[in-house]
Amino acid sequence: MKQEKAVVVFSGGQDSTTCLFWTLKHFGEVETLTFDYGQRHKLEIECAARIARELGVKNTVLDMSLLNQLAPNALTRGDIEIEEKEGELPSTFVEGRNLLFLSFAGVYAKVAGSRHLVTGVCETDFSGYPDCRDAFVKSLNVTLNLSMDYPFVIHTPLMWLNKAETWKLSDELGAFDFVRTKTLTCYNGIVGDGCGECPACKLRSAGLQNYLLEREGADAR
Repeated sequence: MKQEKAVVVFSGGQDSTTCLFWTLKHFGEVETLTFDYGQRHKLEIECAARIARELGVKNTVLDMSLLNQLAPNALTRGDIEIEEKEGELPSTFVEGRNLLFLSFAGVYAKVAGSRHLVTGVCETDFSGYPDCRDAFVKSLNVTLNLSMDYPFVIHTPLMWLNKAETWKLSDELGAFDFVRTKTLTCYNGIVGDGCGECPACKLRSAGLQNYLLEREGADAR
């Protein structure tokens, strides 16, 4: 794969940034693709651009404001509370987001001369989002190949990792401190360790603490 090009679906968060470092290790040429879908804070787009610039990769932002019209949710509407109710998808779930993002990324990648797409979706710590499941990604991979008669490969390096294991991967890639201090996962738009209160921060923090305990145990042995 070192001779090939890959496009990373990139938000500037913990998962997509870890995937970016993974992609830089495995591919000879890398681009990032960020989507502006009217998310609650523009800082996400700015953070993605800043990280891409620092790592020396091209970053392209696509206008996906139509998604904002189609799928009102807590990430695109300030008047919708961020909440998780028993037996329901979180209010942060954006209907069709990964379907649209990966489909548009496929079009972009083909025109850019790349058959490899990389995304940070994960079925282990995924809040129940249906478009983060392995079955969905595999199905869409086949659909993209058929729709454009092109041999796409969608890579999901985090699919079977929990958050602690994702932190471990970033450490193995030499990116632990970078990911911890420069990425934006927080639903309230706070870079690094975030607000500590929103669901995304709680998941990220729990994974971090579990990994640090594991690493301390390994160092002690």
